[in-house]
Amino acid sequence: MLTAGERLLIAENGVFLEVRRPWLSLVRQVAEFNVRTAIPYGRVTPSTRLLCETIPADLVGAFAEMARKAHPMETGAWIVWSPSTQAFRLAPVGIVTHTGGSLKYQPPALAGDEVLVMDCHSHGRHPAYFSSTDNDDDRHDVKMALVIGNCDRSTPSIAVRLCAKGIFEETERAPASWYQAVRVREAA
Repeated sequence: MLTAGERLLIAENGVFLEVRRPWLSLVRQVAEFNVRTAIPYGRVTPSTRLLCETIPADLVGAFAEMARKAHPMETGAWIVWSPSTQAFRLAPVGIVTHTGGSLKYQPPALAGDEVLVMDCHSHGRHPAYFSSTDNDDDRHDVKMALVIGNCDRSTPSIAVRLCAKGIFEETERAPASWYQAVRVREAA
């Protein structure tokens, strides 16, 4: 797929979802055949190709600082990317309501051809994890999701996952540069 969109692929080895966004190209298996029937198509291999550069650690650090300032309340922001300028930026969301355990927000205004790459939210003093509410909220999206938790600590906890139309792939560990970026620096 050369342009943004999504489609189902019928292959010899099952049914696959193909998703293309300006920042991502992704193929995932969504169903298998229970009957060995003759399918006149070849095999498909799951794949992930990041079309933008790696998400800058300094933006993850900037979001962690926002989360510290909002603590004990939850807060949120998007990390967006422009295909034309190749630039990332942190875009704070419009908070509708927030407590120490929930966040309702309006998406930020995007400029030009900016697209959502990572949806970030905090968990205040609670650990970073993806809740059933997060699963419901992320079910229809194609994005990375980031949670910063334990915002009252010098090194907060981090949870990150890929969301692709109900497929959730949580990473085992965030990049080391992100942990360095979110850590509170001790005064010299």
